[in-house]
Amino acid sequence: MELTSNSDIITRQYFDSLLLESRYLDSVLPDTKMELFGHTFDTPVMTAALSHLDNTAKNGMVIYAEGAKKSNALHFVGMGSDEELERIIATGAKTVKIIKPHADNNEVLKKIEHAVSKGCFAVGMDIDHSFSGSGEYDNVLGLPMKSKTTEELKGFVEAAKVPFIVKGVLSPIDAKKCLKAGAAAIIVSHHHGILPSSVPPLKMVPEILKAVGNKIPVFIDCGIESGLDVYKCLAMGATAVSVGRHLMPLLKKGSDAVSERINQMNAELKGIMAKTGIKDLKSMDPTVIHPMILF
Repeated sequence: MELTSNSDIITRQYFDSLLLESRYLDSVLPDTKMELFGHTFDTPVMTAALSHLDNTAKNGMVIYAEGAKKSNALHFVGMGSDEELERIIATGAKTVKIIKPHADNNEVLKKIEHAVSKGCFAVGMDIDHSFSGSGEYDNVLGLPMKSKTTEELKGFVEAAKVPFIVKGVLSPIDAKKCLKAGAAAIIVSHHHGILPSSVPPLKMVPEILKAVGNKIPVFIDCGIESGLDVYKCLAMGATAVSVGRHLMPLLKKGSDAVSERINQMNAELKGIMAKTGIKDLKSMDPTVIHPMILF
């Protein structure tokens, strides 16, 4: 295997290095329904917290949400105007608003209040946009960012009054702090290589699950392109996965195309579940995974 510091390539290589064993006897038709925060979704394939998709397709963010709605999948949204968020929520998609770590905490609280008042299913924060590549506080599209303390995060959780999800967790240390702050779930992610040579999110899941004691759902983001990838994440202990860049090219074709691909990935997941003796998401078994000696 060729060495690289490209985190996306490393992540892809790690996915492909995990092999499966088949288990046919006593296997049944699988069920992929997922219970989360009092709602039932048809699939553990969620959308990722993208933003500014008008550069990809006109009304791209709304199309993205409509696709999730048609598949009864949990939908995430990143940066954007209040008006855009309201149009997304109006699609009927169960939506999670992920907020950047703005330097001004009042800006964070304002966005939390707006998202909750308009009916967001949950809210959260993208903690990995705290710093720039030069070691300064980050600036995203002219908006100043700043790292947050565990106590500040706790304040956001308490202000939300709905489930609060932290995105950008890639270590057991941060995972424990999120649990201490009262987060309802975490997303294990390296934000497509915001840090070079990042460990693959999936590789960190067992340690992170141990750190949080399975007390909260653990989601995975970055590089997921198929039902096979989804299966590997779930088998390793993840509750669900976020898919973003893989869906972006479909936005020009409309929400039906986005929904169709989510459904296809779910069908691919079902096919592998059936062939490995897994009847439902709660029955996932990490012993079906056999790593090649690459990592």
